[in-house]
Amino acid sequence: MARREFLEELGSAAPNGEPSPLGSIRQAGGKVVYAWALPGDLDATRTTSNTFVLEWPPHSGTMQEFPEVDRAGWFDLDAARRKLLPAQHAFIDRLEEQL
Repeated sequence: MARREFLEELGSAAPNGEPSPLGSIRQAGGKVVYAWALPGDLDATRTTSNTFVLEWPPHSGTMQEFPEVDRAGWFDLDAARRKLLPAQHAFIDRLEEQL
């Protein structure tokens, strides 16, 4: 499932290899997120995401299409923590322990 999500959200196949689990977290809204780490190379400037349709603005009756991922980039661990939701910081901490 994680490999399918990688492909759908970034537009390229996940690298070959055995993923290293980073566990799961529960976000403030209750959603449980699982993550894995896998060494590889990705040109973040060439990512293409699948899209979803949402009524926007809310209650307007207008349906619009949006990408699941609007952009990708490479960041050091501190910058990544600033960009993620607070509950997701645990993934960076766990990755740092593995490195």
